[in-house]
Amino acid sequence: MNYYVYVLKSKIKNHFYIGITNNLERRLKEHNLGNICWTKRYKPWDILYTETMGNKIEARKREKYLKSHSGRKWLKKNIKPL
Repeated sequence: MNYYVYVLKSKIKNHFYIGITNNLERRLKEHNLGNICWTKRYKPWDILYTETMGNKIEARKREKYLKSHSGRKWLKKNIKPL
């Protein structure tokens, strides 16, 4: 089963959220409905970036990297606008 690593950007604030899911549409809807504790304060959200991974373990590793200092630098360099 494929998993997705995703980066969301708030439409109202300069906030970003990085996560994983196996259903991108459902997860974005959950964020925008306010069902996710951290993201409900900054909704609505847009998907800024996604990567498809082969399994949950690969997705978690990539998520962890993107949340690290070097991962955030990579996002700023490669994904516009951050």
